[in-house]
Amino acid sequence: MSKLQYYAYDGFGKHAQEAYGYSQAVRVPPGVRIECSGQGGWDSASGELSDELDKQIEQAFSNVDLTLRTAGVEDGWKQVFSVKSYHVGEINEHLFEVMKQNMEKWMPHKPIWTMMGVTALGLPAMKVEIDVVAIEDEGKKSS
Repeated sequence: MSKLQYYAYDGFGKHAQEAYGYSQAVRVPPGVRIECSGQGGWDSASGELSDELDKQIEQAFSNVDLTLRTAGVEDGWKQVFSVKSYHVGEINEHLFEVMKQNMEKWMPHKPIWTMMGVTALGLPAMKVEIDVVAIEDEGKKSS
């Protein structure tokens, strides 16, 4: 386990690491596979959550990008090959469309994606959580 490298971005990421005991991402040897903890739609600095689902989804995508870049993945979402999204409440057409729009905005490709409905997430006000797995371009390996 000592070869694993863990990452947390400044602000809420470092707070979660200290207060809740988890990191935002891990780099798995030999260094090209990066797995991210589920990112909610919280403000990355303050941890505040909007009441609006669409805003939480947009912010969760931004938080995933921040997490990947903090872990040294320069291309962020462009290197993601697997997405899992968790949603409180009904999965309906509007939710699906907002997720699809954000996936198209952040990625030039079509990763594998699993979308799940759940009864609750880690923080009571969370409506969405997204976790990803990325592979860093071999020519851009971080040490």
